[in-house]
Amino acid sequence: MDLFLDVLVAVLLILGCLMSLIAGIGLLTFPDMLTRMHAATKPQVLGFLLIFAGLAIHLRSWTVIPVLVLAWAMQLLTAPVSAHMIGRAGYRTKHAAKETLYSDELRQVVEKVSSAPHTGTVPEIDPQETGPDAK
Repeated sequence: MDLFLDVLVAVLLILGCLMSLIAGIGLLTFPDMLTRMHAATKPQVLGFLLIFAGLAIHLRSWTVIPVLVLAWAMQLLTAPVSAHMIGRAGYRTKHAAKETLYSDELRQVVEKVSSAPHTGTVPEIDPQETGPDAK
């Protein structure tokens, strides 16, 4: 039984490391920002899951599992949100290759916001004019 668990741990750790390696290679080889962002988030989360599963089986302790689940859940929650925000910022700053997009749903939103009249800057308020004895 120990040999089977050791082999399972080795397979999970190797697969997790391979997923992380694939993510790193994708970051270096993909041509534009959006595909690199996809390569950074998708295989990385699965790689973490496989590494954490292998680590949980290797340690064989119930006290470690909640910590590993919490760490994986935080990675699962933060990676897509950060990738989404990076993608939107890259789109607005013209770093995304828009000619390669199949469907550009964000274009209408960006055009609507950019065509709105500029409201200007907020004027500074003099602290002496807003005090309790101001007239």
